[in-house]
Order: sequence, then structure tokens, then C-alpha cells
Amino acid sequence: MKKILLITVGILGTLVLLFFILNRIYRLVTIDENLDEKITNGAIILDVRTEKERNTGYIEGSKHISLGTIRERYVELDTALTYITYCSHGIRSVEVKNILKEKGFRKVYNGGALSDLQNIIDKANQKNDSSPIF
Repeated sequence: MKKILLITVGILGTLVLLFFILNRIYRLVTIDENLDEKITNGAIILDVRTEKERNTGYIEGSKHISLGTIRERYVELDTALTYITYCSHGIRSVEVKNILKEKGFRKVYNGGALSDLQNIIDKANQKNDSSPIF
């Protein structure tokens, strides 16, 4: 019995670890390039998390439209502007990017997770320490 329990725990632990590794790889592969330049050039940061998630913290100056409401609220956005999406783990941001592209938006980029995009902004601000980009 102990042997079966140990094997089960080992398998579950391996699956959890594999999930986190694959999630991180997915996030890194799907984050678009040159986001710091896009932000410097006026891109709008779009937080696609739920209201509850946003209440735990967000990128200052970002616009909030959750994945759950984007199909109705996309009309609030200007198709001529540049948008960078972000969420908690970098998966919903890809989905919103794709939805907006389907709706005719051409300049939509995936910023990944909140922490990913915040790191990009922080590094860009260190380069341009005289004037923060966001």
C-alpha cells in the first residue's frame, strides 16, 4: 500500500512540475518581441484579467477589459492604435490577442503574464532612466 501511495505521489509531483515547465515555455515562446519599443511609441497596455485579479495589482496606466467581456467591449478600442495584452499566466493574453485580430485589429501584441510585462517595462525604464516609458 505504501509503495502505491509513493508511486502515486511521485507521478502527481512529476505532472505538476511538467505543467509548470510547459507553462513557462509557452509564456516565453508566445511573448512578442520589441514590446519596450512599442510601449515607448505609445502602445496601450490592456489588462485582460478578471476584476478580482486586477484588484490584487496591475500595471499603472493599463486599460482593463477582461477576456470574459472582450467580445462585447472591443468596440471601445480603436483599431488604429497599438495594444499589448497581459494576464496572470500569459494564456488569456494570447486568446485576447487572437480575438482582437479576428475583429480587425492589426497592431495587437502579447505581453504575457503581468510579471513578464512588468519586467520588460522595468528593464526599459532602467535603460531610459531619465524618462520612464510607462
